[in-house]
Amino acid sequence: MTAQEHPTVPATDGLDALDGFVRRTTVHGIPTLFAPSSDRRITAGLTFRVGHADETLPTRGITHLVEHLALHHLGLSDLHYNGATAITYTLFHVTGDEDEVVTYLNGVCAALRDLPMGRMETEKEILRTEAGGRGKGPLSRMPLWRYGAQGYGLGSQDEFGTWSLTADQVRDWAETRFTRDNAVLFLTADRVPDGLDLTLPAGRRFPTPPVTSTLPVTPAWLHGEDGHVVFTSVVRRSTAASVFAEVLGRALFQDLRQKGGYSYSAEADCSPRDADFATVTAYADALPQKQDAAVGGFVDAFARLRAGRIEQSELDSARGKLLKRYDVPDLGAALLPSYALSLLTGHRILTPDQYREELRAVTVEDLRGVAREAWDGGLLQVPGAGADWAGLTQAPHFSPSGVSGTLHPSLEDDDVTLIIGAAGVTLSTPAGLVTVRYDACAAMTTRPDGGRCLIGLDGFQVIVEPTLFGDVTAERIAVLDKSVPPAAIVPLPARPAAEIPQPREGAVPRPPAGTRKSTVRGESLMTRLLRAGRRK
Repeated sequence: MTAQEHPTVPATDGLDALDGFVRRTTVHGIPTLFAPSSDRRITAGLTFRVGHADETLPTRGITHLVEHLALHHLGLSDLHYNGATAITYTLFHVTGDEDEVVTYLNGVCAALRDLPMGRMETEKEILRTEAGGRGKGPLSRMPLWRYGAQGYGLGSQDEFGTWSLTADQVRDWAETRFTRDNAVLFLTADRVPDGLDLTLPAGRRFPTPPVTSTLPVTPAWLHGEDGHVVFTSVVRRSTAASVFAEVLGRALFQDLRQKGGYSYSAEADCSPRDADFATVTAYADALPQKQDAAVGGFVDAFARLRAGRIEQSELDSARGKLLKRYDVPDLGAALLPSYALSLLTGHRILTPDQYREELRAVTVEDLRGVAREAWDGGLLQVPGAGADWAGLTQAPHFSPSGVSGTLHPSLEDDDVTLIIGAAGVTLSTPAGLVTVRYDACAAMTTRPDGGRCLIGLDGFQVIVEPTLFGDVTAERIAVLDKSVPPAAIVPLPARPAAEIPQPREGAVPRPPAGTRKSTVRGESLMTRLLRAGRRK
């Protein structure tokens, strides 16, 4: 391409602050940022403002599937390339010489224009295999408990779309989300390479998803796995918030590992969520016999920061660590990915000098304010006992109300009843109700044997197994299939007979009213279904 084909982008979106540090242009309508690097190779990234949080539960994984399809043509290659699908963005990146970078970017855009749909079912299976081997860590449930089974909560959910997505859905997603108007390109080079063909359809820049919440009161707590203490919160994005995360991580390390000896890992992080807010995450591990002490130390460390009992040396150490990140060669090239993401999401763009100035201006009182904001909006996952003693409220484990309808007693526990109604389904237990209403159903999976799992937008789920409840006939299952919106239905393949749940051995049907309750050994149906009914 000639220089005339790369016109200078007008000074918008705060990019004028980067003049003389990072250059900018457009390539086939795609905003492009570039800065030189001493590395003879070029690193390039084509970033789109679309990710998991833009999907629905039935289409969960569609962005990841498009990414896989767009990279299939590369096959086996010695080129250093990859793709990544995150919560709010998708990135195609490559490192190589100029010809390799041009070939890669051109190939990605060509594939996005005409996805190899003949590969779709194979790539779906690959994604399911990838998910099966990925595992879930102690932080995996936190988005779902905060946001529900939608938006930012979908990062906790399985990729249901790998079972049910159609070719038309995938093509439409690529044509509307992977467009030139929803993209930013960055390159570590002193010029835009010749030969680029990044032609993509026109579209629009998608804003980040709306924020939902399932927490009526914060700070809140929930039960988690043994050996792990996890805290997350949402705070306003600021330089002070970044410094606070460093101070918090150091405080946890000192209190829980160095002083108390309760934990091996104790750390904290602050990562962008959208243009205006960030997620603060803190984590500590502990042996089972020390986890109560670890929780206590965790809460105490936070209380100290909230009270403003922060040494100037703590602030100075954290500030010094963050300043060092800007003391690297080829700084402009190193900051290109973060600038591209800020441009995509609409976050303010600062030069290194502006950021250093803000860092130096952060005070202990600023950190105290962030600590209070983080705690007030916090969600704490604790092992063992709860955290009411620390002033937190237990996150909702049950629905506020149920539905009326036909009653279907369990076949092994007469304290548990499934209700199938005209408005939704409810699992009634002595501990509480779990309800999913049809008009707030995020997804319902179906099995040919009649098994159904309804998941609400709030993240609660009710499992309907005809083999475990009385009188759940084909007619009652048909009520579910007719009432749940078609777009929310996710058909799953048939299960082997051995995987269809059956009443526990030794269990007996619910006795008639007035007779003695039978006592059976093993885990009760209520326990199993409540575990499934809680958000996970």
